Amino acid sequence: MGVSAPKYLRPFWRYYGGKWRSAPRYPGPVFGTVVEPFAGAAGYACRHYRRDVVLVDRSPIIAGIWRYLIAESATSILALPDIPEGGTVDDMDAPQEARWLAGFWCNNGAAAPCKSPSKWSREYGADAPNWLGWSWKARQRVASQVDHIRHWRVIEGEYHDAPDVAATWFIDPPYSTPAGKYYKEQPGSFSALGDWCRGRRGQVIVCEQEGADWLPFEPHHDMRSLGAASRPNRSAEVAWFQGPQTTQDGLF
Repeated sequence: MGVSAPKYLRPFWRYYGGKWRSAPRYPGPVFGTVVEPFAGAAGYACRHYRRDVVLVDRSPIIAGIWRYLIAESATSILALPDIPEGGTVDDMDAPQEARWLAGFWCNNGAAAPCKSPSKWSREYGADAPNWLGWSWKARQRVASQVDHIRHWRVIEGEYHDAPDVAATWFIDPPYSTPAGKYYKEQPGSFSALGDWCRGRRGQVIVCEQEGADWLPFEPHHDMRSLGAASRPNRSAEVAWFQGPQTTQDGLF
């Protein structure tokens, strides 16, 4: 990865319920392999990208974007076009996966890619002090990081399609609470998911929202939610742990 490898990677896109900002609050990885069975934007893996990372997601859009990013060159990312003025991502001369990626950048913390820039994106574009939206700055960020995830692996499938290995398991499924309704892809049974989590080997970290009861969750932290203004501003996060744990700086 070279001497210029960053301490961590920043989000490749903003995702509803993403854990990039809160990842430092969770124990750091004990094992050399990190598995995210509900990958989304892989916020935890981005913080610990040097590990052997396995991403699993049943969404063909999420899995497709990650396969694209892992395989694509930085030069090709930089060459991607803007969304045409007054147009949509479908008007971009780019691979489908790139259009999906641009669609996620069109809104702040969306659960699915958008077709056109939102009011939020138009008002806070690349030239704003806190730039947002699909722009040359977004492409620069993504391009500067793709070389650091060549060793990552993606599985398009259900959470139980993840390899049965001793690893650090960061399990962040769609919320079982009403906040989870924004996700298109849902576990078939949270009870079955809980049994599966208990059966993982290694270090297990499971994230949820206050009110979830499919594991014996305990309060963990409050998080400012990332998403539309109509959604709650803060989320009371709970967690369940199994196996050896550490903090980001030492023993847990």
